[in-house]
Amino acid sequence: MRKVNIFDSTLRDGSQAQGISFSVADKIKIVKKLDELGISYIEAGNPSSNPKDREFFKKVKEIKLKNSKLCAFGSTRKPHCKAESDTNLQILTDSAVDVFCIFGKAWDFHVTDIIKTTLEENLSMIYDSIKFLKQKNKEVIFDAEHFFDGYKGNKEYAIKILMTAKDAGADSLVLCDTNGGTMPFEIEEIIRELVIDYGFKNLGIHCHNDSGNAVANSILAVKYGVNQVQGTITGFGERCGNANLSTIIADLQMKMGYNVINEKNMEQLTAVYRYICEVSNVIPNEKEPYVGSYAFAHKGGMHIDAVYKNPHSFEHIAPETVGNERKILMSEVSGRSTVMSIINSVNPDIKKDSKEAKKIIERLKELEYDGYQFEGAEGSFELLVRKELGLFKPSFKLIEYKVMIDKPSTTEKSATVAMKIKVNDTVEVTAADGYGPVNALDIALRKALGVFYKSVSTMYLTDYKVRVIGGDKATSAKVRVIIESTDGERTWTTIGVSYDIIEASWEALVDSVEYNLLKCNKEEFKNE
Repeated sequence: MRKVNIFDSTLRDGSQAQGISFSVADKIKIVKKLDELGISYIEAGNPSSNPKDREFFKKVKEIKLKNSKLCAFGSTRKPHCKAESDTNLQILTDSAVDVFCIFGKAWDFHVTDIIKTTLEENLSMIYDSIKFLKQKNKEVIFDAEHFFDGYKGNKEYAIKILMTAKDAGADSLVLCDTNGGTMPFEIEEIIRELVIDYGFKNLGIHCHNDSGNAVANSILAVKYGVNQVQGTITGFGERCGNANLSTIIADLQMKMGYNVINEKNMEQLTAVYRYICEVSNVIPNEKEPYVGSYAFAHKGGMHIDAVYKNPHSFEHIAPETVGNERKILMSEVSGRSTVMSIINSVNPDIKKDSKEAKKIIERLKELEYDGYQFEGAEGSFELLVRKELGLFKPSFKLIEYKVMIDKPSTTEKSATVAMKIKVNDTVEVTAADGYGPVNALDIALRKALGVFYKSVSTMYLTDYKVRVIGGDKATSAKVRVIIESTDGERTWTTIGVSYDIIEASWEALVDSVEYNLLKCNKEEFKNE
């Protein structure tokens, strides 16, 4: 099992994605989580680019990592100056990490037209910078920026770049597909030539996803001799993103037999992916391979029947090996066996022809006729089953809520909700402002329940959908509300239907909270 080092750039390249902004605290959380997973290198930022990264490198000194090496990123020296007097390199060495990653231009076009210097000076910039950093007794990774475009445009010069970095003492030479436009067949051809004809070792690959090939290119690069893969654990980055490491890690280790991370840590992959999405304030991609919530979701009746008989029939791996789970979606095409699977997950002793099963199926038909659609609303459906089996006890009772909307509003928060609930014998009264009536309801409910249940404060809504049922009735039509919620590790979906959009939203909100408390076993109840 050849070792392949994973180099995560979430905190540097990932932070350059649109809509991403990490605080110092965010970055420290992500470093700890990546270290737990067993990532080889964590590129934590560019200390010469902004004060926030400099503050981070000061604080991260206090953290002892078990598995990962922390890396600081920077550029080669500026043209026509000495490395030891280059401000950026000096700041880089002050970051007190053991690994430096610096980039230099490998495309002659960029040298002459972008940074506007000579090809020889660019070679000197690379050599001097690496030599200077190696004198600090540190590991130096050299990113050959735009390498593949440079190789296709001026092969001789691109090879000179790698030779120069190697001669200066670089520990790794990383081939960057910076524009993300290189095709897999080109990756194969170029890397085989570098390894076989030129004898390069300790190569890395850094792919962007502009042509949709970042994962494929990274995997092919490893197959033909590369032993370091750079990317981001969630795949986000500039433009179309970086190579998605959650997919690459699983592919390399589970499909190709490479030694990437500790085998036991593979079960953390899904949780780490979702955790970093949460810290980054990014909604997880439901269809992400291996770690997405739909990665092992089945809907078609024939598919579901086959999965029950043998999961391998429609699942390329067991979902639990990457910390994910199988989902059976409720719909008109899923079949009776799907309903039974949910029933049996609650009570395995119930048979298909039992009166309990028939009662639940009849209730399901009634609700679907009324406009409910339980496909993807697994939270509400499990609660329905428990209610019909007499296995559900509400966590609270609503006494009343009042919704007030100000129009015109003097603030952005135009809605106010006053709410009174009862938990056991204790009544809680609260109020909350929101950007609309549903937002105010959500805040007020979790505020009131937070007095009794700690886990309510850690959950939040990630998606809210409304669909009109029977649009020919205009404003008197029913609406279906679907809410997706998360606690940072699990996600679940609930549903509500009513002629009143606020009532439908309330129903979905209540199911969301009840499902969360059900999964937490209500252990934190503290009304004593």
